[in-house]
Amino acid sequence: MIYLVEHFYSIQGEGKYTGVPSLFFRFGGCNMRCEGFGCSEKAPDDVIVQGCDTVYAVNKQHFGSRWQSITAIVQFIDIMESYALPEKVDVVFTGGEPLIYADDPLLIEFLEYLTSNGHTVTFETNGTMAIDFLKYPVYRRCIYALSVKLSNSGEPFEKRLKPEVFIDIATHAHESFFKFTVDKAHIGTQLEAEIEQVLAYVPNEQVYCMPMGGSKTEVEANTEAVIEFCKRKGYRYSDRLHIRIWDANKGV
Repeated sequence: MIYLVEHFYSIQGEGKYTGVPSLFFRFGGCNMRCEGFGCSEKAPDDVIVQGCDTVYAVNKQHFGSRWQSITAIVQFIDIMESYALPEKVDVVFTGGEPLIYADDPLLIEFLEYLTSNGHTVTFETNGTMAIDFLKYPVYRRCIYALSVKLSNSGEPFEKRLKPEVFIDIATHAHESFFKFTVDKAHIGTQLEAEIEQVLAYVPNEQVYCMPMGGSKTEVEANTEAVIEFCKRKGYRYSDRLHIRIWDANKGV
């Protein structure tokens, strides 16, 4: 069984494929909390929950009433057919952390369906959940946006950095790239060394840095500093286009 929090047809808002029309499936559940990102949301039970900008897809305790149980591939297909999609559309699995379901037969079946029908599949992942590329070769056909977390996430080093996982993904994936969340408060401090530490394991990957924030105001507050950081380091700047356009609204 897979928990689905929301689905929507929009444009990719960040990373290498910014602006590309994409069908998003946001899965529920994550192996991290990332409370250091400082975003908060009021849950249906009136509790204010702290975490990342998609805390509603992370915290099942307080947001689980909004999560849908997916038990058959026909549910995914029905969702796709409910949209006026191009014949071959980019499909993005996000979360939460979608690869907590990496061994789920339902996800494997859906991936086979998507790739065999010519759809491009991208996983937005924190790079800590291992994939069995030998057992499930369909994962080799996918793209991976490796959003490896830095210390500004509030997660401990040993939990957020799993080089053996993202090295394996970069080695076997059809395509992968790094996408770091950066805030101006940590530029010039340990953050730069943390990124360089990650890149030392996979030095040929493309690197995108995007401004931290769960709202347009927060993103804009970090934008200029992140751009200057990218210029200095030679990294690629990634905007967060969906937040800049639709602010903190969900499902767009």
